[in-house]
Amino acid sequence: MLAKRIIPCLDIKDGTTVKGINFLGLRNVGDPVELGQKYAAEGADELVYLDISATNEGRKTFAELVTRIAEGIDIPFTVGGGISSVDDAGRLLLAGADKVTVNSAAVRRPELVDEIAGRYGSQFIVVAIDAKTIDGQWVVTTHGGKRLSERELFSWAKEAQERGAGEILFTSMDHDGTKSGYPCETYARLCDMLSIPVVASGGAGSVEDIAEVLTVGKADAALAASIFHYGEIPIPVLKRELDKKGINIRL
Repeated sequence: MLAKRIIPCLDIKDGTTVKGINFLGLRNVGDPVELGQKYAAEGADELVYLDISATNEGRKTFAELVTRIAEGIDIPFTVGGGISSVDDAGRLLLAGADKVTVNSAAVRRPELVDEIAGRYGSQFIVVAIDAKTIDGQWVVTTHGGKRLSERELFSWAKEAQERGAGEILFTSMDHDGTKSGYPCETYARLCDMLSIPVVASGGAGSVEDIAEVLTVGKADAALAASIFHYGEIPIPVLKRELDKKGINIRL
């Protein structure tokens, strides 16, 4: 069995790492390269960097930042934010990213997944899905959870896999930022349905939450931000506790 992965997420705005709630009340939490190096040294398996400003100038700045990140860390990292074409993805991969993640643009034009996978391979593309429950159904949202789409979580995840996605990063908008745990039944259903890895995001507040989504929820990896940025659960402590619980983790 493959080891479960622990993945810190860093939101980037104007070249710095920020953290807020629904992109509001953003606080500067550190330099992206230095934070990445810190997390890598502490045992993070991968990193995710998301450009949340995603203006044209921001994308150019972000590509330059990606180059600095690639030079400064020695673990795989994924980048995303404002990627709407094969060329956008190509610039970031050329800058040194190991993978790119697409979200709103892929919901709007699903062929983007085929195009990136066709050009660079499935291992390079992660499809991020933000969804919330409405009348008992998981509805896919876009633009940071602000807009509802006509798509449903499970059918869209299946289609993304069929179009060539190498991984699904699913965030429950109902749980994001609450630190109340993950919707583990939903993750388990998603993982049972798909043959590609699923990364769980949104809701981590304790070691137990992460342990549950990696076992009951069957997720292949857990992604978190606040608990790492604010030192609430240091990565070495988290990994030791998960190991004690019998979860296959890289120490």
